[in-house]
Amino acid sequence: MPQAANLYYTETDLRPDAARAPYPIVLVHGAGGTCLHWPPQVRRLPGFRTLAVDLPGHGRTEGVGEQEIAAYAHRLAAWADSVGFSQALWVGHSMGGAIVLTLALTHPEKVRALGLVATGARLPVNPRLLESTAHAETFPLAVETIMKWAFSPAAPDRLRELATRRMQEIRHTVVHNDFAACDRFDVSSRLGDIHVPTVVIHGTADKMTPHYYGEFLAQAIPEARLVTVSDAGHMVMLEQPDIVAATLRDFARQVLTTEPPA
Repeated sequence: MPQAANLYYTETDLRPDAARAPYPIVLVHGAGGTCLHWPPQVRRLPGFRTLAVDLPGHGRTEGVGEQEIAAYAHRLAAWADSVGFSQALWVGHSMGGAIVLTLALTHPEKVRALGLVATGARLPVNPRLLESTAHAETFPLAVETIMKWAFSPAAPDRLRELATRRMQEIRHTVVHNDFAACDRFDVSSRLGDIHVPTVVIHGTADKMTPHYYGEFLAQAIPEARLVTVSDAGHMVMLEQPDIVAATLRDFARQVLTTEPPA
């Protein structure tokens, strides 16, 4: 798969007519995740060019990760230049949502629209998770706790098991830095400065970022709307991939096939 600006990413281009959708969709995973946290239904949206990136220190991208959300946003801005697109629909899950929100505030010229999945304007982290991810010997217990909180009770065991294995492959220092960066993140007072079409997708059974986080985003961002997914947890895109894919596809048809207003 391609790599640019030292970031690994997958790319699927399912545009029958490239002129219909000049902007790509970019998927940004959450803390301790990889591009594979986006299921195939979301990574392969019919009619669009979709790119799913591994952040530094995650998946197949080398490095030690970043310690601030703004640093991740800066890396993605440089990566976009390297790949060669001017704007995109940036879709972020959890920490990825914090990153694309920051991108919209610091590099608005690169953002055509936003998709915010199970995220918030601030992302406080349980102190127990910060402590347990900081040490190799307690990291397995931290991952176990995260997975208990990340899925709804109705989620199949195979989803938890696969997500557990994938997070255990990430260095504990990277996961710890991700959570510490999330804990310091807060753009609550700046959401009114984001002026691009935004769709917020949130599950009703999300324990890590409760549903009211999504409600706040939808109320505070001027051009935002909320899509609620019943009985889905924090990993809503894995639990309900068809609903999330359909929501993003319909939203992309609205915002990527027309030119932005002058």
